[in-house]
Amino acid sequence: MGEFELLAKVRERLPPAGARVRIASGDDAAVTVPGGATATSVDALVEGVHFRRDSATLAQIGRKALASALSDLAAMGAEAGEAYVVVGVPPDLDEDGCLELVDGILALANETGTTLAGGDVTRAPALTLAVTVVGHAPTAEQLVGRAGGAPGDALVLTGEIGGAAAGLLLLEQPELAASVPEATAERLRRRQLDPVPRLAAGRALAAAGARAMIDLSDGLGGDAVHLAASSGVAIRIEAGALPLASGLAEVAAAANRDPLELAASGGEDYELLAAIAPERLAVAMERVGAVGEIALTQVGEALDGEGVEIRLPGGAILEPAGFDQLG
Repeated sequence: MGEFELLAKVRERLPPAGARVRIASGDDAAVTVPGGATATSVDALVEGVHFRRDSATLAQIGRKALASALSDLAAMGAEAGEAYVVVGVPPDLDEDGCLELVDGILALANETGTTLAGGDVTRAPALTLAVTVVGHAPTAEQLVGRAGGAPGDALVLTGEIGGAAAGLLLLEQPELAASVPEATAERLRRRQLDPVPRLAAGRALAAAGARAMIDLSDGLGGDAVHLAASSGVAIRIEAGALPLASGLAEVAAAANRDPLELAASGGEDYELLAAIAPERLAVAMERVGAVGEIALTQVGEALDGEGVEIRLPGGAILEPAGFDQLG
C-alpha cells in the first residue's frame, strides 16, 4: 500500500465540496471562503484508549471519530462546515481497511453536510485518528461558549444519558446482555459505537437563547464541572430528573453498578448540557422538539457559588465524576 495511491483512492470517494470550499483535498492546503464567524475544534481517537478493533468495525471507528469532533460544534450552536482528518495507520491495517475507515467518515459527513476538505496519512504503532472540524455561524454572537451561564438559569439536557456507558459494559462483558432484550442491548451498544452529534439541537438551543453549553463527551458530572467553572456559577443537578436510557437500569444492576452513578459519570453520550434563562425555557423546549426525535429536559439550575452538586432522590449527594483523558 503506497501513501499516494491510497490518498488518490480516498479523493475518488469524496463528494463535491461544500459552497464555502474553493480548493479542497488534493492541493497543498484547502481554501475556504467562510463568511461570518467560524468555530474550530480538534479531537483525537487512539486505539486501545477510545476504541478497540475487536468490538467495532473500521467504518464505525471512522464514523465515531467524526461524530465526536462534530459534537464540539454542536455545543457551540454552529453549522457543520469542513473536516480535516489525519490517520495514523498501523502495520496490520491494509488498503481495504483504510478505505473502510474513510467510508465510515464519509457516511456521516454526507449526513451532516460536512466537507472532508483535507488531511494526511502516516504510519503509526496503533490506529490513530485526529480530526479537525470547522463550523460556521452568521456572527460570533450566535455561537455559544461555556462561560455565559448566570445564577438563576435553568440547566437543560438533550436526549437521554447512560446509554453509551451501558453499551460499553455490554461490549466489555457480553454476558450482561442476558439482562435485557436483544433489541435493547443492540441499541445500547450502538449508542457507544455510533454516537449522534446533536448539531440541529445545538443550533436550536443557540437560537432560543442558551447562554452556556457543553457536549457530554466525558460524562455529565465532569462536563458540568467545566460548565460551572467557566461560567463562574454553582450547578445543582437533580439526579431524579435525569432522562435515563431505556435498559440502563437492568444492565447496571447486572454489573453491580448504580444506574444513576453510571449515567452521571459515564462518558460518550454526546448530548448537550445548556444553561438558559427560565423565561426562554419553553421556547427552547419547543425548538429542540421541532428539529428531531429528542426531547429537552430540565435537570437542574445554576446558583451563586461554585462547584457541582448532584442530588440523589432522598437527599444524598453524588460526587460529580467523569472520564479523565490522562487519568
